[in-house]
Amino acid sequence: MATSATPARAGGAATLLDPAVLARIGSLDLVARTVVDGFLGGLHRAPALGASTDFAEHRAYLPGDDPRRVDWRLYARSDRLHVKEFEADTNASVTVLLDVSKSMDFARGGRPTKLRYAKMLAASLLWLARQQRDRVGLITFDSAVRDFVPASGKHLPMALHALDRAQPGGAGELTAPLRASAEHFRRRGIVVVISDLYVEPEAAVDAVLQLRNRGNELLLLHVLDPAERDLPLDDATGFRDLETGDALPVVPKTARAQYRALLDAHLAALAEVTNKRGVLYGLFDTGEPLEAALFRYLAARQRLEHRR
Repeated sequence: MATSATPARAGGAATLLDPAVLARIGSLDLVARTVVDGFLGGLHRAPALGASTDFAEHRAYLPGDDPRRVDWRLYARSDRLHVKEFEADTNASVTVLLDVSKSMDFARGGRPTKLRYAKMLAASLLWLARQQRDRVGLITFDSAVRDFVPASGKHLPMALHALDRAQPGGAGELTAPLRASAEHFRRRGIVVVISDLYVEPEAAVDAVLQLRNRGNELLLLHVLDPAERDLPLDDATGFRDLETGDALPVVPKTARAQYRALLDAHLAALAEVTNKRGVLYGLFDTGEPLEAALFRYLAARQRLEHRR
């Protein structure tokens, strides 16, 4: 997926951030740091200041300041009035729901599997969310919820550990696990669903919309291997379903044309339905740099802020 918002990167940085290179890094924590640092380009976002309980700094007292924020102990030592400033509590929770169904365990051409790519994507999003001082959480699922890390400002290490241990599961399903996941959301925030979306577009969006309780902003990230989009059949004479094991004989040239037509229609329908129903949607292949997804996350966060 092309995006005009993605800045150009130097050749060395582009190589470092290539998914095939990142997939060789064992630690998802290190992958996430590398991706987010590259995304931010060395620019450090100044934290917002507000009225949470996390102390940030002192500044000189100004007429009109709340006397309750005066640091009287500092006044006793310095004989000067200073007020305490605090880092704002954004009240945003960011939860990633990751599809770990069997169909995600697919790769061709030396690229990472869809699941490995999705793990790196999830880790990078969670790391960036913590840079924004948001609470982060994680849910993994196939036909049911497999792992749950509640959103918290302290749960990034726990979420990354859960990502590390996630393995391909069984057959995939969206409706039931997402309905069960919706019960865990107690605060308004951003919910990110990462999946290969092998379901009907309307059914996929209906399932995701179950997560819109309490005004959550929804972000749906669709991950495919380039081979799933181009279908390079060569001399292949059949397919095997990754989840059921069923075999299907094919005539290569005919099957390729039919498959591409069906996939194009599927992707167009997903884009149309998500746009119509207010779900941010992004299509990614496993050879694509991860930064584009971070722009999608920041767009979702901005929309959430504007609705407050």
